[in-house]
Amino acid sequence: MKSKFRSVFFILISLSTNLQAQQEEKQSEKLYVKANALFLPIGVINTGIEYKIAPKYTLQADALISPWKSFAGHEAQIYMGTLEGRYYFKEAFKGWYVGGNLSFGLYTIQKPNYWNDNTYVDVQIGTPSQYINSQLYQKGYSFLFGVTGGYQFRLAERWNMDVFLGIGNSQDFYKGYVRGTGVRYDSAEGYNRSSEWLPYRGGIMIAYKLK
Repeated sequence: MKSKFRSVFFILISLSTNLQAQQEEKQSEKLYVKANALFLPIGVINTGIEYKIAPKYTLQADALISPWKSFAGHEAQIYMGTLEGRYYFKEAFKGWYVGGNLSFGLYTIQKPNYWNDNTYVDVQIGTPSQYINSQLYQKGYSFLFGVTGGYQFRLAERWNMDVFLGIGNSQDFYKGYVRGTGVRYDSAEGYNRSSEWLPYRGGIMIAYKLK
């Protein structure tokens, strides 16, 4: 009889220990660091951290740095920070999710509609200028807000992959300059302003669990 009680006791202790270990392991999955593998081959850095705040909710903070003063002949310097809240349909860090985000960015770029040799027309006065579009670039800042959808899954112990795409609205404030001179090419006073809807987030994040 004592032997049976002893066996039952050890079984209960073992079960309790295993359940406690599983619970601690599940609770420990709270913080991942990540980097965007899609951008690294072109020298753009996009890294971040994602932290679990509830069983199905996380917060992600990430930064994007494109350091190119010239990329394929175009200015492409971008420095952007983003804060995003995510809701996972299954549980944090697993499966499909949706999120909302806010971003702020500083940039020195040449907009794609300036990648040609057409004569620049000053929109403020509606007359052709002495410049061609390919000579010109823009420098300013943007506020962005939008939504993200994605899917995150496990690659190996401590490693996840996060595939995502985000779209939203960009509120842009910028000044235009002539390359090599620093002279403004338009007649606007202060900043030009534009607003547009566009995909501005996306990629394949490789994530590593810290704790």
